[in-house]
Amino acid sequence: MSVNELYTQRTRVWIADSEDVWKPAEITKDYKEGEPILHLRQEDETPLEYRIGPKDPLPFLRNPDILVGENDLTALSYLHEPAVLHNLKVRFLESNHIYTYCGIVLVAINPYEQLAIYGEEVINAYSGQNMGDMDPHIFAVAEEAYKQMARDERNQSIIVSGESGAGKTVSAKYAMRFFATVGGSAGNTNVEEKVLASSPIMEAIGNAKTTRNDNSSRFGKYIQIGFDRQYHIIGANMRTYLLEKSRVVFQAEDERNYHIFYQLCACASLPEFKDLALCKYTSTSTMKCVKENMQSSIIKIIAAILHLGNVEICSERDGDSCHVLVHRHLKHFCRLLGVELEQMEHWLCHRKLVTSSETYVKNMSCKQASNARDALAKHIYAHMFDWIVEHVNKALHTTAKQRSFIGVLDIYGFETFEINSFEQFCINYANEKLQQQFNSHVFKLEQEEYMKEQIPWTLIDFYDNQPCIDLIEAKLGILDLLDEECRVPKGTDENWCQKLYGKHSGSAHFQKPRMSNTSFIIIHFADKVEYQCEGFLEKNRDTVYEEQINILKASKFQMVADLFLEKKESSSSTPGSKTSRINVRSAKTVPKTPNKEHRKTVGHQFRSSLQLLMETLNATTPHYVRCIKPNDEKMSFVFDSKRAVQQLRACGVLETIRISAAGYPSRWTYQDFFNRYRVLMKRADMTNSDKKLVCRNLLATLIKDEDKFQFGKTKIFFRAGQVAYLEKLRADKFRSACIKIQKTVRGWLQRLRYRKIRRSAVLLQRYGRGYMARRYAEQLRLTRAAVICQKQCRMVRDRRAFLRVRRAVVTIQAYTRGMYTRRIFKEFLLHHKAMVIQKNVRGWLARKKFRRARDAAVTIQCAVRCMRAKRLTKQLKIDARSAQHLKKLNSGMENKIVQLQRKMDDQSKDLKTQNEQLLSHNNNLGSEVGKLQKELQQVRLRHGDGNQLTSLQEELARLRAELKESHDLNQRQEAEHGSENPPTHSSVNHPKPCVTAPCVLVCADQESSASQRETDLQKDLDQERLRYQNLLKEFSRMEQRFDNLEEEVALTKRTFTLRSVHFGSPMDISIFMKLQKRVRELELERKRLQAHIDKMEELAKSKSSLRTPLIYKRICVCVYVCGLFSLQRLQRQELESENKKLKNDLNEMRRTVSDRVSDDSSSNELQESYKLLLTQLKAANEELDMRKEEVLLLRTKIVSGPQQNGLDWAHLNEDGELGLAYLGLKEVARVLEAQVQSLSRQHKDELEALHTQIEVLRGDLEKKTEALNHTMSLSPEAQVEYSVQQEITRLTNDNLDLKELVEKLEKNERKLKKQLRIYMKKIQELEVSPVTPVDSRSRPELSRQVTVQRREKDFEGMLEYCKEDEALLLKALIAEIRPSSVSATVPCLPAYILFMCIRHADYVNDDEKVESLLTSTINAIKKVLKKNVNDFEMVSFWLANTSRLLHCLKQYSGDEAFMTQNTGKQNEHCLKNFDLAEYRQVLSDLSIQIYQQLIKVAEGIMQPMIVSAMLESESIPSLSGVKPMGYRNRSSSMDHDGNGPSTYTLGALIRQLGQFHSVMGEHGLDPEIVSQVVRQLFHCINAFTLNNLLLRKDVCSWSTGMQLRYNISQMEEWLRANNLQQSKAAPTLEPIIQAAQLLQVKKKTSQDAEAICALCTALTMQQIVKILNLYTPLNEFEERVTVSFIRNIQSNLQERNDAPTLLVDTKHTFPVLFPYTPSALSLETLHIPASLGLGFLVRV
Repeated sequence: MSVNELYTQRTRVWIADSEDVWKPAEITKDYKEGEPILHLRQEDETPLEYRIGPKDPLPFLRNPDILVGENDLTALSYLHEPAVLHNLKVRFLESNHIYTYCGIVLVAINPYEQLAIYGEEVINAYSGQNMGDMDPHIFAVAEEAYKQMARDERNQSIIVSGESGAGKTVSAKYAMRFFATVGGSAGNTNVEEKVLASSPIMEAIGNAKTTRNDNSSRFGKYIQIGFDRQYHIIGANMRTYLLEKSRVVFQAEDERNYHIFYQLCACASLPEFKDLALCKYTSTSTMKCVKENMQSSIIKIIAAILHLGNVEICSERDGDSCHVLVHRHLKHFCRLLGVELEQMEHWLCHRKLVTSSETYVKNMSCKQASNARDALAKHIYAHMFDWIVEHVNKALHTTAKQRSFIGVLDIYGFETFEINSFEQFCINYANEKLQQQFNSHVFKLEQEEYMKEQIPWTLIDFYDNQPCIDLIEAKLGILDLLDEECRVPKGTDENWCQKLYGKHSGSAHFQKPRMSNTSFIIIHFADKVEYQCEGFLEKNRDTVYEEQINILKASKFQMVADLFLEKKESSSSTPGSKTSRINVRSAKTVPKTPNKEHRKTVGHQFRSSLQLLMETLNATTPHYVRCIKPNDEKMSFVFDSKRAVQQLRACGVLETIRISAAGYPSRWTYQDFFNRYRVLMKRADMTNSDKKLVCRNLLATLIKDEDKFQFGKTKIFFRAGQVAYLEKLRADKFRSACIKIQKTVRGWLQRLRYRKIRRSAVLLQRYGRGYMARRYAEQLRLTRAAVICQKQCRMVRDRRAFLRVRRAVVTIQAYTRGMYTRRIFKEFLLHHKAMVIQKNVRGWLARKKFRRARDAAVTIQCAVRCMRAKRLTKQLKIDARSAQHLKKLNSGMENKIVQLQRKMDDQSKDLKTQNEQLLSHNNNLGSEVGKLQKELQQVRLRHGDGNQLTSLQEELARLRAELKESHDLNQRQEAEHGSENPPTHSSVNHPKPCVTAPCVLVCADQESSASQRETDLQKDLDQERLRYQNLLKEFSRMEQRFDNLEEEVALTKRTFTLRSVHFGSPMDISIFMKLQKRVRELELERKRLQAHIDKMEELAKSKSSLRTPLIYKRICVCVYVCGLFSLQRLQRQELESENKKLKNDLNEMRRTVSDRVSDDSSSNELQESYKLLLTQLKAANEELDMRKEEVLLLRTKIVSGPQQNGLDWAHLNEDGELGLAYLGLKEVARVLEAQVQSLSRQHKDELEALHTQIEVLRGDLEKKTEALNHTMSLSPEAQVEYSVQQEITRLTNDNLDLKELVEKLEKNERKLKKQLRIYMKKIQELEVSPVTPVDSRSRPELSRQVTVQRREKDFEGMLEYCKEDEALLLKALIAEIRPSSVSATVPCLPAYILFMCIRHADYVNDDEKVESLLTSTINAIKKVLKKNVNDFEMVSFWLANTSRLLHCLKQYSGDEAFMTQNTGKQNEHCLKNFDLAEYRQVLSDLSIQIYQQLIKVAEGIMQPMIVSAMLESESIPSLSGVKPMGYRNRSSSMDHDGNGPSTYTLGALIRQLGQFHSVMGEHGLDPEIVSQVVRQLFHCINAFTLNNLLLRKDVCSWSTGMQLRYNISQMEEWLRANNLQQSKAAPTLEPIIQAAQLLQVKKKTSQDAEAICALCTALTMQQIVKILNLYTPLNEFEERVTVSFIRNIQSNLQERNDAPTLLVDTKHTFPVLFPYTPSALSLETLHIPASLGLGFLVRV
């Protein structure tokens, strides 16, 4: 392209400006090559003539607006300084984006404000993503380093550099936080926390406030974070560089010392710091890597440095000597360091000179002593700094083998001040080395890209700063000359400066200032810097006198002495810490040189450490972060272009741009190029399938110069400016197409307008002619009207007279007919009321007759049943007394009965005699009482007053009358209450209108408050359930962690001794259940004893109140009988335990016999005898049960006999029979009470049903009454129509009900047919399959199976198994079962089988068997889930079975709350003996854990698919556009070979959801749980999609919003297709729906802002603003969102109280609820497939 094609009218350019560096302008006239002036127009519309000449080239061209604000600066078509500056400024000020890519460099601008973009959810969003897929971020660079370390197995480095205050330290901390989160330590070492905790320590001792930064790092550090084979952090190491020691004793204006000094002074008033003798200046942080005693020593050393700085040295009169003026601070210094005061005071003012012959002590001048004091303070602080770094490294050190590491280099950037000294020289020297490494790395990557794509390339010329580095570090360079001058005894800064002038005057990078002889200028890669020579030699020597060091070595504090011990070079603890370390050692036998403790100067040490750093960086893959300081005032989001350009030049960003621009900076894949520029192609090219050929042909026609582009293997490479040219052609094509469209539309509009005008003219003509014709017709009509009016007037006169007569007649007829009609209606109404009265009376009579008949029938039935019962009782008594019968039943029973009869006769005799004695005694007592009363009356007559007796009698009569009156009043009130109930009921049913309205309002208020309370309670319940489930989740995680540790210990020690310590082991749970059961038994026993004690106390009270001996004796008898009953109860418990032991012996005998039978299987006779023995044993057991019942009846009779005859109980209960009889009566009473309760419940239910039926009938009656009234008010025709409509409505409802019934019957029929086919298939399999042999261990069970098959008609839905077969049962049902093996059977078959086994164990009252089976089942399920941790099908299968087992335990628990939906047969199958509520809770917790695992597995499967399917796949073809890509989209993290994972489409995501849904449905999972799973998965889809949208600029466009809305509609359609509308899954997609709508709506005016605020209610303000900032037009015809519009949105959303979070929490889990779902399956009909291998189970 020529200049004439580029610099045309309306082309925008950049021109230089003194204030803004660069400002935009527009060309107003086409420029011809060779013209001296370019005509421009600035933004303020002022014209400008821009001169063009040899020294004034053409201005830089501006990029198209579509490229402004790109994530990567290399995506810009024109790569130059103004384009880079403008792009950074737009992103920083308008979009508030602080990160931007520039090739391989991340440019980070300090916002001077806390941004919510560093949370854990942001780390999770960037983790695992390619670098170009997300918006620029420090986390993206860290993820790239982490991924390359894991993939390439190569060490990585992240180099963070920039000016002071640019944010280097913060960026390094965020990078380390990312590594700590993503690569956390595998064990409990928490190394990542230690790495992060080391930052505050280093900032306290190494950071200080400067004029440019409040927290400036005054040292460089390189932190190596080590990783193991699993890429978990195992340790870290820190190297430090060039601590600015001079800051300890000197600070420039407006600057401060290190933070640790101010923190210590701030705590000076604390009690523990009183002995430091410090003044309060202005909190101190603890050092976890250092012990407590060491921390106190460090604090003392820091305080000593402060006191040393306050020591004043005063000069003597002669000027050659000095002395310490103030001793207070020196005393504190010596006390804190534990040194001698006199020695320190002496050697602060003197020095020792050692010669070959003798030693001299020389006085020092005041200046020399002050310098020595400052040197000592710096030396102490430097050693303390190194000591802390060494201990931090020890704390971060690990003994594990390090596989790889990632280094984070936080080093000072290029510095230039008004006065630049030795520190700035070293800093800029280090930046020269780093810049050289950076340039070579960028050049290397560029060449590798060209070679990989196999395109011809030439060597790119880039700036090489090796001459400047040679000037500093080469032989006889600046550092060599400085070291040489330091070795000269009387070397000075001026002499060294003169040597520099003489040696390097001819160097291109060295200059001498014009106005100074004590400074020099070095031309660095960034800028010219003038250095002042003053202090260079002193800082390079860093001299400390030996005498002062020896005093410190002799300190009584060990730590102070250890700081200054001599160390060998090879044993340096921190190899990178080369800051002013002293080596006090002797070279030969000559005396030590007192003023030269260092053999290496500071410059030499820094050069060595820098060389080591460069070797480390060259051995790693570097990643660069360049921090930019936007302004010097530290104002948030203020951009100073001058300062930014200086830093961009200094940090190498512009050099990267220059290197990229020298080659082929713009790179497109063939597919992206085809999609973007297909508008420039011909129709024939569009049909060609070879995209590469089409692109070649297009570029050959568009760009004539072949050097401007190259074709690679997978990409097209363009020179700078070519993409802008293509964009111009594309925009011109669109512009011409728009013009053509506008031309056609405008012509069409004009044609429409012409046709409309023509139609209007014709219409006007037509109406005009019509008007003339109508005028003529009007005249004719008027003439005719006059004639007609005359005729009509005559007619009206006669007609009025006729109408008057007719109205009178009609009125008379109407009133007459109304009178007759009202009479008929009244007669009809009276007839209707009479019918209603008759109906009610007849109904009442019929009901009365029915009740009378029913009561008579019930009375007769009761009498008949009572008679039958008496006959049966009499017969039973006769049979019970029959000795022959008892002898026939049991020979031993006869003797017992005879003995009992004799006892009863004896006791009857005794009782009679005792009754006679008691009667005589009572008579005697009565006679005595009579005598005493007579005597009392006589005494009263003698001594008492007659009036008093009369008054007492009157008082007694009065009290009796009052009692009677109160009794009558009570009866009357009850009668009134009974009579008032019916009217009250009627009044309630028919309230008055005046009362109804307030009641309705009150009810409405109560309902609203109740609904509000219900909502609040539901929320609280959900929150509590969520907290509980989170605790369960945490418990599951800790249990998993414990299992992992246990497995590791087991593998290392090769032993299995820790298995019994497992948290969920069977022994632990069984013991826990037994303890709970024992506690309940003890509690019941305690309550029983407490009740007994209370009863005894009441008896004692009643005993004290009784006066007659007879009552007292009866109470004693009752107490005695109760004691006997308690004793008898204990004896019965002992007998039951003995009976249980006998049963166990019987089972052992059976097992022994069965073993004998199995051993001698060939003997058929023995088998037959064994069967006969079993039959006899069963018969004996049945007879024994019968005998027990008969004995119980006999005992009842024996007890009732003496009670009726009044026998002595104590005598009757000699053998303990009375207690047994009492227990029998108690049992009978309990049975009768249960029957009465059941009858009362039944009666209550029937009564409620009748009440309900009455209410329904009453409602129907009211409706029919209303309908009748409405019908009567209608006309006859309307009545017929209304009745027809009512009949049609009734028939329609009946038809719908019948249809529903038919559908249910058809569904049931299909289900039964399916089951029938399954059963027929299984029967055929059983008929075909041969009989499988059974091993000897299971043969005894075969005989029992035969017995069960013989009595199959009595199957009770239980399965019996031996205790030894429990492991085999769990193995077949849990460990080895696959979901596919039971897919054709009843869903949740294992749960039903396990519950049937539990039922049998409950039936036989075997608590150990129940506990063992349940505990083993729970542990086996946990093991299976742990083994198949990522198998969705297996996890879903066991979630369904666990929840079904939980429902079965509830359904058959016997609790009335769970029995409401059971059938009668199911209620019979309820558990009888055990309460398994604790196990239900355990199973509920296990179900929650399985649910959480299911969600985790499903999210893990779906997570890689979500972003690709929802945001990247083109569901609507050719809708999305492609924009120019930058370097990051072709970074090494991308898959170049195409072998990586393919992109997922929306169809794949929906198919995966459908697969999840079908699997859960096949396994019989409850629909409510399935709905909750779908809801959680949809939340996951929403969270990942929205988070990715908020972090990607390339997808925030109108076309993406359209695609996203379509994808969401497909997801909603899937919900509707699977009947999941009620699952609350659709509302979880509301945020992403609103985000899609936000991308599509208009974003211009204030009305649009209000509409957006009203629309986006599910999005937070931060999310809305972020999407608007990220919104990117795909072509020039779209408009960007203005900053003012975004500010308007923010002001409208200020009232919202949104959480200050940007991203959605992807780990949020909704609380799961397992609703009770009873099963309609009958356990007795369950069929067990033979394929499960459960032949050892016996159906009972």
